[in-house]
Amino acid sequence: MRHFLTALRHKKRCLLRRLNPSFSIRLASAHYKPHKPPPPQAPPTPPKPPQKPATFTLHDHTWEDPYSWMSNLNDKVAMRHMDVYMEQEEKYTEAVLADTDRLQSKLQSEMASRMSSHLSTPPFRWGPWLYYRRVEEGKQYPVLCRRLASLNEEFISHKSPTGGFDFISGKRIEQKLIDYNQEAERFGGYAYEEVSEVSPDHRFIAYTMYDKDNDFFKLCVRDLNLGSLCSKPQADWVCNVAWAKGGQALLYVVTDQKKKPYRIYCSMLGSKDEDMILLEEPEENVHVNIRHTKDFKFVTVYVFSTTYSKVFLINAADPLSGLTLVWECEACAHCIIEHHQGYLYLFTNANKEGNSVNYHYILRSPLHSSSPRKWENVFIDDNDLVIEDVDFCDSHLVLIVKEGERFRLCSVALPLPRNKDVFHLKELGLHFLPLPESVSQISPGPNYDFYSPIMRFTISSPVMPDAVVDYDLSNGKFEIIQQQNLLQERTRVLYGTASSVGPTMDKKSSSNKDGESYSWNDLSEFYGCESHEVVSSDGVKVGLTIVYSHKRKKEGENPGLLHGHGAYGELLDKKWCNESKSLLDRGWILAYADVRGGGGRGKKWHEDGRSIKKHNSINDYISCAKFLINNKIIHQNKLAGWGYSAGGLLIASAINFSPQLFRAAILKVPFLDPSNTLVHPILPLTPADYEEFGYPGDIDDFKAIRRFCPYENIQNGVLYPAVLVSSSFNTRFGVWEAAKWVARVRERTIYDPNHPILLNLTTNLVEENRYLQCKESALEAAFLLKIMDS
Repeated sequence: MRHFLTALRHKKRCLLRRLNPSFSIRLASAHYKPHKPPPPQAPPTPPKPPQKPATFTLHDHTWEDPYSWMSNLNDKVAMRHMDVYMEQEEKYTEAVLADTDRLQSKLQSEMASRMSSHLSTPPFRWGPWLYYRRVEEGKQYPVLCRRLASLNEEFISHKSPTGGFDFISGKRIEQKLIDYNQEAERFGGYAYEEVSEVSPDHRFIAYTMYDKDNDFFKLCVRDLNLGSLCSKPQADWVCNVAWAKGGQALLYVVTDQKKKPYRIYCSMLGSKDEDMILLEEPEENVHVNIRHTKDFKFVTVYVFSTTYSKVFLINAADPLSGLTLVWECEACAHCIIEHHQGYLYLFTNANKEGNSVNYHYILRSPLHSSSPRKWENVFIDDNDLVIEDVDFCDSHLVLIVKEGERFRLCSVALPLPRNKDVFHLKELGLHFLPLPESVSQISPGPNYDFYSPIMRFTISSPVMPDAVVDYDLSNGKFEIIQQQNLLQERTRVLYGTASSVGPTMDKKSSSNKDGESYSWNDLSEFYGCESHEVVSSDGVKVGLTIVYSHKRKKEGENPGLLHGHGAYGELLDKKWCNESKSLLDRGWILAYADVRGGGGRGKKWHEDGRSIKKHNSINDYISCAKFLINNKIIHQNKLAGWGYSAGGLLIASAINFSPQLFRAAILKVPFLDPSNTLVHPILPLTPADYEEFGYPGDIDDFKAIRRFCPYENIQNGVLYPAVLVSSSFNTRFGVWEAAKWVARVRERTIYDPNHPILLNLTTNLVEENRYLQCKESALEAAFLLKIMDS
């Protein structure tokens, strides 16, 4: 009966559905209970490290540091707490950025697809050999190789060396010199080389590898004929090397426990005698350095401190014959000496006759000169053509110059005419290499072969992948040896071939001396590059470069990333970066502020942004940020800052002064606590660090340090921008600087989950692995995109 009634009810429902189709919907809704949406998840809570206040006093000024325990490396309890805290920070960063996981994967895939297919360095010729590094498939580190040039003429100028086996002859034509994957097995799991020098007879290579467990660089000398390591010399704490006696003797510099270079040794290869000490400078502020002249006839010894600079000469044919003083000056100055056909050439920015000079200049003196040695100017000073760098070969002097704000590369035939002592550059018939527009840097390559007229340079631009160029000084011709074509690379990834698709990107053409045309893989058809002069707070004009996508630029709407460095007189890196293309194609504007303290505008530009004048760097950067917003280049609420190392100090200080200007910032291995680090250095500092940021023992310097120190000047009760701080346990400025700054910003400022302060621990030596580098770059880009969209 029950089944019969159920069937009747079912027939009745079917009849009602035919007569009124909405019946079934009403029937279903009568039994529907809506699901409550899950409550929104609370934002992750940032970690709170313990505070253990410690008090410090200097110059009658007392301050408290509640997080100084983070740098107590010898306190095992503190280091256990630090490990726990770092793990908490890592989890917090992961939680905050969890909603960007898919975006990070997409960005990483984009960036990886743009990686250059040139995994190897273009081979350079030195004597009978072609030297190059190449990456083997599936290996993390490169292999240093060479092959005879006489058997491989077609290989000299071509882009990607393949494996060293000739399938036609059935012979191995490549010699592996160092496999850095094997070196990684010897040195703590990764291979980090600081210096390497092949002997002039091509028999040996001396190189230094970082020993992570002992925190020093170890000297290794390998016999290239046998492929084995030499039993002598063996030394630790080595920072520099130079060959003598045609490759039979090796000079090397060692550091003390504070990593100050202070002693020079000479080792005779094949001899059982102990290595001889040639020079020792035990004083705390005195450093030593060595390099061989390009003709290998001399080894130059540089001794410098904060109060003087000296250069000595060692006869490479007899390195135990002693040191001869050839140059000295008051104060620390940049100076390099070369030898050419009986003359010593000095490239320096030392004071002239007691007066400060703004740029480098060249002096020369006969090798065999009476005492006191007399140095004479080679070129008349020219404010329109300023010498930035030099390189020598037997037949030419090559000059990297600036004409206004434009970098240029030219050559002068040697020897110089004998009819006069001093020359005006423009009267020497300079040969200029034709370059594309917007060149931001020219770097000399590994020009080891002193007797070759062909020299190599790398040309960098904000809108062009780096171009490696061989410049034949004998005839003025040049050839682009290696340069990535991004469209071809993209085609290769998508369709599996690049050979069938011609390069259709905008290729700016240049012509050789004889009219032969070469093309640069210029991206200016897609991306614009503009230069501006920004008036800083004290009326000084500061250079500002912006790069943008032509299709995406909209007045007053674009987000932007403002780069800055402004330290050590170094040029701001403005070269094209494949990772940045992901931001450019999403409408971001990349800006570069050439603030005082950096390079490119002479020694005075550097001096006006360091030590007690460091505030000029900060004001310049803030002025550039305001210029971008006031001129509607960047949206008023979408500006981010970016700084690396000392540039992290610049950006963090600018945030302290004007937090409302910035929506976000990225600080990479930043220097954030000079106030404590310079007074009580945990890691060794060099004279250059104190020259740059000030000597705490000097009361005026100390007061200036306190004023610009990012850690000591965080505002109370103010909303700060979102900040991603990346640091590492293997960094020159300890990870505790980043950790202390992050903790204090959270403690003092207004908490807003939309403005998170994050600490990201990066992989050690990430630059050795291109895919890990992509991962870090994708994380940074995802952070910026998330913050600007929030």
